[in-house]
Amino acid sequence: MADKIRIGIIGAGGIFRSRHFPGLAKIDDAEVVAICNRSIESGEKVIAEQGLSAEAMTDPQALLNRDDIDAVMIGTWPYKHCEFVLASLDAGKHTFVQARMAMNLREARLMYARSRETNLVTQICPAPPWKGGRFLRRLIDEGYLGDIFHVYVRDLGGRYWDTDEPLHWRQIRRYSGLNILGMGITVERVARVFGYMSTITAETEIFTRERPLPDGSGDGPVETPDMAHVIGKMENGARAAFLFSGVAQFGGKSVVEAYGSKGTLIYDMGTQILGAKTGDRRPQQIPIPEDEAAEWTVEADFINAIKGGPQGDTSFYEGMKYMEFTEAVHRSTERGGTVRLPLID
Repeated sequence: MADKIRIGIIGAGGIFRSRHFPGLAKIDDAEVVAICNRSIESGEKVIAEQGLSAEAMTDPQALLNRDDIDAVMIGTWPYKHCEFVLASLDAGKHTFVQARMAMNLREARLMYARSRETNLVTQICPAPPWKGGRFLRRLIDEGYLGDIFHVYVRDLGGRYWDTDEPLHWRQIRRYSGLNILGMGITVERVARVFGYMSTITAETEIFTRERPLPDGSGDGPVETPDMAHVIGKMENGARAAFLFSGVAQFGGKSVVEAYGSKGTLIYDMGTQILGAKTGDRRPQQIPIPEDEAAEWTVEADFINAIKGGPQGDTSFYEGMKYMEFTEAVHRSTERGGTVRLPLID
């Protein structure tokens, strides 16, 4: 391997401009050598914007066949993730893929199984970090809550409240698969702190059935839910409830609340943790220690893992587990009943 980790990118879109390119620019031993977009023009535009010396390409397989590429970062929509990840691993490349991991659990399992057959580094782009997530996990491990009774998650927003807003690709199943709103992101974060689910019962709804097409040629069907309500039991014994909505205008901050035999913890999924123990009059803010505050280190984690360091967030196993949650929500809604996890088929 060369002194620098040489990177090829398939699908350099908005997340690369806002997150990955700035992150890679801070890493001395990483170099972007090729960008594969749908057109040479769009690739060259990205290269010029970012001040790169990379080559613009349009053929993903040609990029994967190059000997001067050590690692591939995939930024396409979910409908191409499985195909490109498997091809990248077959080509012997360390592989990073944008979230959500796949279209469904079947694809996620294929990707995870293939990754296990190699000695290559694989990583999914994690959810933007909860600043206080690690500290919250430590408080729980140290017994702040005691036995956990309830975990309540509220993730409400108004992104799709305006019925005149054009149809987004995330609302088209052939591009997004079974993924709903920010469900995978939130579930990934919650699982890292509280663990996984053992049962799921879900309801979903599409309130606006058609939306204008972006090109103005008419209307198109909305195929992914505007909301999902999920209840169930966690592996730790707690009862959990998740509320997701994209049509809750002024829905307020996203919040996770945990109630146990010894205490209560409330986190606004941002900067503030409130806590109270038995005997306290009300929850008070618990400052997040600076040395435990999570930051965005995604690109550095990927490069460091290739160079022999630890696995970064999020592993293919973690991705497969949040895709299992997503699949279980779909099955519960479709069948009108409770689904037990882990899913067997």
